[in-house]
Amino acid sequence: MTDNALPESLASARERLRQALEDAGRSPASATLLAVSKTKPAEMLREAWQHGQREFGENYLQEALDKQMALEDLDGIVWHFIGPLQSNKTRAVAEQFAWVHSVDRLKIAKRLSEQRPEALPPLNVCLQVNISREATKSGVLPEDALALAQEIAALPGLALRGLMAIPAPAETLEAQRQPLAALRQLLEELQAALPDAPLDTLSMGMSDDLEAAVLEGATLVRLGTAIFGARG
Repeated sequence: MTDNALPESLASARERLRQALEDAGRSPASATLLAVSKTKPAEMLREAWQHGQREFGENYLQEALDKQMALEDLDGIVWHFIGPLQSNKTRAVAEQFAWVHSVDRLKIAKRLSEQRPEALPPLNVCLQVNISREATKSGVLPEDALALAQEIAALPGLALRGLMAIPAPAETLEAQRQPLAALRQLLEELQAALPDAPLDTLSMGMSDDLEAAVLEGATLVRLGTAIFGARG
Protein backbone atom coordinates (compact mmCIF):
# COMPACT_ATOMS: atom_id res chain seq x y z
CA MET A 1 0.00 0.00 0.00
CA THR A 2 1.11 3.57 -0.60
CA ASP A 3 1.80 5.92 2.29
CA ASN A 4 -1.73 7.33 2.17
CA ALA A 5 -3.57 4.15 1.20
CA LEU A 6 -4.23 2.73 4.66
CA PRO A 7 -5.54 5.96 6.21
CA GLU A 8 -7.76 6.44 3.18
CA SER A 9 -9.10 2.89 3.17
CA LEU A 10 -9.67 2.98 6.95
CA ALA A 11 -11.57 6.24 6.60
CA SER A 12 -13.58 4.76 3.73
CA ALA A 13 -14.46 1.67 5.81
CA ARG A 14 -15.59 3.87 8.70
CA GLU A 15 -17.71 5.99 6.40
CA ARG A 16 -19.31 2.91 4.88
CA LEU A 17 -20.22 1.64 8.34
CA ARG A 18 -21.49 5.07 9.39
CA GLN A 19 -23.67 5.33 6.29
CA ALA A 20 -25.04 1.81 6.77
CA LEU A 21 -25.97 2.61 10.36
CA GLU A 22 -27.64 5.86 9.29
CA ASP A 23 -29.59 4.07 6.55
CA ALA A 24 -30.72 1.47 9.09
CA GLY A 25 -31.86 4.17 11.51
CA ARG A 26 -29.31 3.10 14.10
CA SER A 27 -27.03 5.07 16.39
CA PRO A 28 -23.51 5.73 15.05
CA ALA A 29 -22.15 4.10 18.20
CA SER A 30 -24.22 0.93 17.95
CA ALA A 31 -21.70 -1.03 15.86
CA THR A 32 -17.92 -1.26 16.03
CA LEU A 33 -15.47 -1.74 13.19
CA LEU A 34 -13.24 -4.76 13.80
CA ALA A 35 -10.11 -4.62 11.62
CA VAL A 36 -9.31 -8.16 10.47
CA SER A 37 -5.54 -8.04 10.33
CA LYS A 38 -4.54 -11.65 9.59
CA THR A 39 -1.41 -11.96 7.40
CA LYS A 40 -0.72 -8.23 7.74
CA PRO A 41 2.54 -7.03 9.35
CA ALA A 42 2.60 -5.36 12.74
CA GLU A 43 3.67 -2.10 11.11
CA MET A 44 0.31 -1.86 9.31
CA LEU A 45 -1.58 -2.42 12.56
CA ARG A 46 0.54 0.27 14.20
CA GLU A 47 -0.40 2.68 11.42
CA ALA A 48 -4.08 1.83 11.81
CA TRP A 49 -3.75 2.41 15.57
CA GLN A 50 -2.19 5.80 14.86
CA HIS A 51 -5.35 6.64 12.93
CA GLY A 52 -7.63 5.64 15.78
CA GLN A 53 -8.33 1.95 15.17
CA ARG A 54 -8.32 -0.05 18.41
CA GLU A 55 -10.10 -3.36 17.71
CA PHE A 56 -8.15 -5.97 15.76
CA GLY A 57 -9.17 -9.50 14.76
CA GLU A 58 -6.63 -12.26 14.23
CA ASN A 59 -7.11 -15.80 12.88
CA TYR A 60 -3.70 -17.38 13.39
CA LEU A 61 -2.42 -17.69 16.92
CA GLN A 62 1.36 -17.57 16.54
CA GLU A 63 1.16 -14.71 14.08
CA ALA A 64 -1.09 -12.83 16.49
CA LEU A 65 1.20 -13.43 19.47
CA ASP A 66 4.14 -12.07 17.48
CA LYS A 67 2.17 -8.93 16.64
CA GLN A 68 1.08 -8.48 20.24
CA MET A 69 4.70 -8.54 21.33
CA ALA A 70 5.71 -6.07 18.61
CA LEU A 71 2.89 -3.69 19.56
CA GLU A 72 2.96 -4.01 23.33
CA ASP A 73 3.89 -0.31 23.64
CA LEU A 74 0.52 0.76 22.21
CA ASP A 75 -2.29 1.58 24.61
CA GLY A 76 -5.88 0.53 24.17
CA ILE A 77 -5.58 -2.27 21.62
CA VAL A 78 -8.37 -4.83 21.98
CA TRP A 79 -7.41 -8.21 20.55
CA HIS A 80 -10.12 -10.50 19.13
CA PHE A 81 -9.38 -14.12 18.20
CA ILE A 82 -11.70 -14.94 15.31
CA GLY A 83 -10.19 -18.09 13.78
CA PRO A 84 -10.70 -21.81 14.44
CA LEU A 85 -9.52 -22.68 17.92
CA GLN A 86 -7.85 -26.00 18.74
CA SER A 87 -7.55 -27.42 22.24
CA ASN A 88 -3.75 -27.10 22.32
CA LYS A 89 -3.98 -23.36 21.66
CA THR A 90 -6.56 -22.31 24.21
CA ARG A 91 -4.13 -21.29 26.94
CA ALA A 92 -2.43 -18.57 24.90
CA VAL A 93 -5.80 -17.26 23.73
CA ALA A 94 -7.15 -17.25 27.28
CA GLU A 95 -4.11 -15.33 28.46
CA GLN A 96 -3.60 -12.85 25.61
CA PHE A 97 -6.98 -11.94 24.09
CA ALA A 98 -10.01 -9.95 25.23
CA TRP A 99 -12.46 -11.65 22.86
CA VAL A 100 -12.94 -15.04 21.21
CA HIS A 101 -15.54 -15.22 18.42
CA SER A 102 -15.13 -18.84 17.39
CA VAL A 103 -16.28 -21.01 20.31
CA ASP A 104 -18.46 -23.88 19.11
CA ARG A 105 -17.71 -26.68 21.57
CA LEU A 106 -18.08 -26.99 25.32
CA LYS A 107 -14.61 -28.57 25.57
CA ILE A 108 -13.00 -25.41 24.17
CA ALA A 109 -15.07 -23.17 26.43
CA LYS A 110 -14.10 -25.17 29.52
CA ARG A 111 -10.43 -24.91 28.68
CA LEU A 112 -10.69 -21.16 28.12
CA SER A 113 -12.50 -20.85 31.45
CA GLU A 114 -9.91 -22.86 33.34
CA GLN A 115 -6.98 -21.07 31.71
CA ARG A 116 -8.21 -17.46 31.94
CA PRO A 117 -5.95 -15.73 34.49
CA GLU A 118 -7.86 -14.57 37.55
CA ALA A 119 -6.17 -11.17 37.36
CA LEU A 120 -7.80 -10.46 33.99
CA PRO A 121 -11.43 -9.52 33.34
CA PRO A 122 -13.68 -12.30 32.06
CA LEU A 123 -12.90 -13.40 28.50
CA ASN A 124 -15.61 -12.19 26.13
CA VAL A 125 -16.95 -15.15 24.17
CA CYS A 126 -19.17 -15.44 21.11
CA LEU A 127 -20.62 -18.73 19.94
CA GLN A 128 -19.88 -19.40 16.31
CA VAL A 129 -23.07 -20.59 14.63
CA ASN A 130 -23.14 -22.47 11.34
CA ILE A 131 -26.16 -20.44 10.31
CA SER A 132 -26.14 -21.62 6.67
CA ARG A 133 -25.52 -25.26 7.62
CA GLU A 134 -22.48 -25.57 5.35
CA ALA A 135 -20.57 -28.83 5.65
CA THR A 136 -17.24 -27.02 5.32
CA LYS A 137 -17.95 -24.40 7.99
CA SER A 138 -17.25 -24.52 11.69
CA GLY A 139 -19.93 -23.63 14.18
CA VAL A 140 -22.69 -25.06 16.32
CA LEU A 141 -25.96 -25.74 14.51
CA PRO A 142 -28.72 -23.26 15.37
CA GLU A 143 -30.87 -25.84 17.14
CA ASP A 144 -27.95 -26.75 19.42
CA ALA A 145 -26.91 -23.20 20.30
CA LEU A 146 -29.17 -22.68 23.32
CA ALA A 147 -28.00 -25.81 25.15
CA LEU A 148 -24.37 -24.90 24.53
CA ALA A 149 -24.95 -21.29 25.57
CA GLN A 150 -26.54 -22.38 28.83
CA GLU A 151 -23.50 -24.48 29.72
CA ILE A 152 -21.00 -21.78 28.73
CA ALA A 153 -22.87 -19.05 30.60
CA ALA A 154 -22.28 -20.99 33.81
CA LEU A 155 -18.50 -21.17 33.40
CA PRO A 156 -16.31 -18.85 35.51
CA GLY A 157 -13.89 -16.50 33.81
CA LEU A 158 -16.03 -16.16 30.69
CA ALA A 159 -18.62 -13.59 29.64
CA LEU A 160 -21.00 -14.99 27.03
CA ARG A 161 -21.51 -11.92 24.87
CA GLY A 162 -23.31 -13.19 21.78
CA LEU A 163 -23.12 -14.93 18.43
CA MET A 164 -20.84 -14.94 15.41
CA ALA A 165 -21.49 -16.31 11.94
CA ILE A 166 -20.06 -16.38 8.44
CA PRO A 167 -23.09 -17.02 6.21
CA ALA A 168 -22.88 -18.55 2.77
CA PRO A 169 -22.36 -15.90 0.06
CA ALA A 170 -25.49 -14.43 -1.50
CA GLU A 171 -25.87 -11.98 -4.36
CA THR A 172 -28.82 -9.81 -3.33
CA LEU A 173 -29.36 -7.75 -0.20
CA GLU A 174 -32.52 -9.67 0.69
CA ALA A 175 -30.79 -13.02 0.27
CA GLN A 176 -27.91 -11.80 2.42
CA ARG A 177 -30.31 -10.66 5.13
CA GLN A 178 -32.05 -14.02 5.57
CA PRO A 179 -29.32 -15.92 7.49
CA LEU A 180 -28.32 -12.76 9.35
CA ALA A 181 -31.92 -12.29 10.46
CA ALA A 182 -31.94 -15.90 11.65
CA LEU A 183 -28.82 -15.21 13.72
CA ARG A 184 -30.42 -12.11 15.24
CA GLN A 185 -33.54 -14.10 16.11
CA LEU A 186 -31.38 -16.79 17.69
CA LEU A 187 -29.66 -14.18 19.85
CA GLU A 188 -33.07 -12.92 20.95
CA GLU A 189 -34.00 -16.47 21.99
CA LEU A 190 -30.80 -16.75 24.01
CA GLN A 191 -31.42 -13.38 25.64
CA ALA A 192 -34.88 -14.53 26.76
CA ALA A 193 -33.56 -17.85 28.09
CA LEU A 194 -30.46 -16.38 29.78
CA PRO A 195 -31.51 -12.98 31.15
CA ASP A 196 -28.46 -12.74 33.42
CA ALA A 197 -25.91 -13.24 30.62
CA PRO A 198 -24.44 -10.12 28.94
CA LEU A 199 -25.75 -11.16 25.53
CA ASP A 200 -25.42 -7.96 23.52
CA THR A 201 -23.21 -8.89 20.56
CA LEU A 202 -23.75 -9.96 16.96
CA SER A 203 -20.41 -10.46 15.22
CA MET A 204 -21.46 -10.54 11.59
CA GLY A 205 -20.91 -8.65 8.40
CA MET A 206 -17.84 -8.50 6.19
CA SER A 207 -16.91 -6.60 3.07
CA ASP A 208 -19.57 -8.20 0.87
CA ASP A 209 -22.53 -8.06 3.27
CA LEU A 210 -21.86 -5.18 5.67
CA GLU A 211 -25.06 -3.31 4.80
CA ALA A 212 -27.22 -6.40 5.23
CA ALA A 213 -25.56 -7.18 8.56
CA VAL A 214 -26.12 -3.66 9.88
CA LEU A 215 -29.79 -3.83 8.89
CA GLU A 216 -30.07 -7.01 10.96
CA GLY A 217 -28.39 -5.59 14.05
CA ALA A 218 -24.67 -6.35 13.74
CA THR A 219 -22.65 -4.86 16.59
CA LEU A 220 -19.18 -6.01 15.48
CA VAL A 221 -18.46 -5.76 11.75
CA ARG A 222 -15.35 -7.57 10.52
CA LEU A 223 -13.49 -5.88 7.64
CA GLY A 224 -10.07 -6.95 6.40
CA THR A 225 -9.29 -6.37 2.74
CA ALA A 226 -11.33 -3.15 2.73
CA ILE A 227 -8.90 -1.72 5.30
CA PHE A 228 -5.57 -3.41 4.68
CA GLY A 229 -5.75 -4.37 1.02
CA ALA A 230 -5.47 -7.81 -0.52
CA ARG A 231 -4.14 -10.55 1.69
CA GLY A 232 -0.37 -10.63 1.74
